[in-house]
Amino acid sequence: MAKKKWKNLDGVVFSTNQDFDYQYNEDEDQETLAPNQQDLRVMLDKKQRGGKKVTLVTGFVGSNDDLKDLGKTLKSKCGVGGTAKDGEILIQGDFRDKVVALLIKEGFKVKKSGG
Repeated sequence: MAKKKWKNLDGVVFSTNQDFDYQYNEDEDQETLAPNQQDLRVMLDKKQRGGKKVTLVTGFVGSNDDLKDLGKTLKSKCGVGGTAKDGEILIQGDFRDKVVALLIKEGFKVKKSGG
């Protein structure tokens, strides 16, 4: 058995059933909604980041590739680093107003949330 498959067994170690065949749950990418159907929230976050501020964009529904493309666009327009994973986009620094303006220009429904 390959190592990759072994890590995905979710706690199944051994079965006495001769006909047992583990069913792998493949992560299916969600279909990306149109920008006008997305409901994104933009907030400032500094929890568990050593006091550093990041702009956090949440609420994206779609595939990881589309999320990463949107994150790359926002990072390049703001001229900073960041990451896009788990349905969230992190932009280093306080760029809430600029990110909201860019997302509205792209056609997304956006709201600023948090203080």
